[in-house]
Amino acid sequence: MSQTVELPRPAGPDSGLGGHWRVIVRNDNHNTFEHVAHTLAQTIPGVSVDKGFALADQIHAQGQAVVWSGQKEPAEHYWELLNDAGLTMAPLEQM
Repeated sequence: MSQTVELPRPAGPDSGLGGHWRVIVRNDNHNTFEHVAHTLAQTIPGVSVDKGFALADQIHAQGQAVVWSGQKEPAEHYWELLNDAGLTMAPLEQM
């Protein structure tokens, strides 16, 4: 019979690199739909150019859109890449 040994956690389950973080792109007057769509497709896993255009439409119509959510470390990485590409980013948001 095997036993599972559970090590103590230094903090709660939503602390540190875990938890659910949202990467949000905001609408602006200087990025084109094409730039936003292609940047999202090149940066966010699973986002095609068509999905990028759908997100660009949502950003334009609603003022912003969540383009990715998940753990903090990849959220920070995607946020930085999108910001460096010139997109207007909201601060990372923990859900």
